[in-house]
Amino acid sequence: MHVREFRMLASRLKDKSTVQLNIMLSVHGRRNRWSGHHGLECGVFYNRFGAYCVPDSCRHRPAAQRIMAGQVWEQETLAFIREAYSGGDIVHAGTFFGDFLPALSRTAAGGKVWAFEPNPESYRCASITALLNGLDNVVLTCAALGEAMAVESFVTRDAEGRALGGASHVAMAGETSDAETRIVAIDAVIPAERRVGIIQLDVEGYEQQALAGALRTIARDRPAIILETPPHEWVSAHLAPLGYRAEGTVNHNTILRAAP
Repeated sequence: MHVREFRMLASRLKDKSTVQLNIMLSVHGRRNRWSGHHGLECGVFYNRFGAYCVPDSCRHRPAAQRIMAGQVWEQETLAFIREAYSGGDIVHAGTFFGDFLPALSRTAAGGKVWAFEPNPESYRCASITALLNGLDNVVLTCAALGEAMAVESFVTRDAEGRALGGASHVAMAGETSDAETRIVAIDAVIPAERRVGIIQLDVEGYEQQALAGALRTIARDRPAIILETPPHEWVSAHLAPLGYRAEGTVNHNTILRAAP
């Protein structure tokens, strides 16, 4: 990416009040360091799908390390989504810094990608990832998915103070939190006239609540559903009656599909 393109990006970010960035090009020209006066420290890395803004605080996380090495995170999951996609929109929760966004945007070229990321730093980086790649069909929201609109305690750091990044999560009972997050429901934020073809959730144990807030959408559109941590009893009680069955796994994610 040329200096002029970086300056144009910085101007767009400033216009969006995301963060003002000082841009420094490395001697390698493909690994660029950004430092923002609001505390955002990040680098830009590339794989075959595009460019990614990776926060420095999360370089120890597996997804970040894979992207920094020029590889694709959960390549098989992205391939399954591409093969299963038959039109409509994609719901993607647990966006992190946007490691799925360029590929999902390309898959849903005729629709939208509704992306949700509750961690503020990750959300800022995902916003930059979307801008770097010109992902005009991505609608990114700084919130977690749940059953209804709410504000919940949120955990963004581990016991040693290291950033959890994509493993940030809504605090469980008795767990010490260090932040709060807004909760939104799929049924409330995605217009009823939109058709949802795929729901992919990587929400750190909050899948049941996210699915409960999407039941109307699921019953109407019968999307393929991909879950990192499936709530088996809840699925049996609420999705099985709609014809959903487990169809295998991909990258340790469970695939649920409704019978024709």
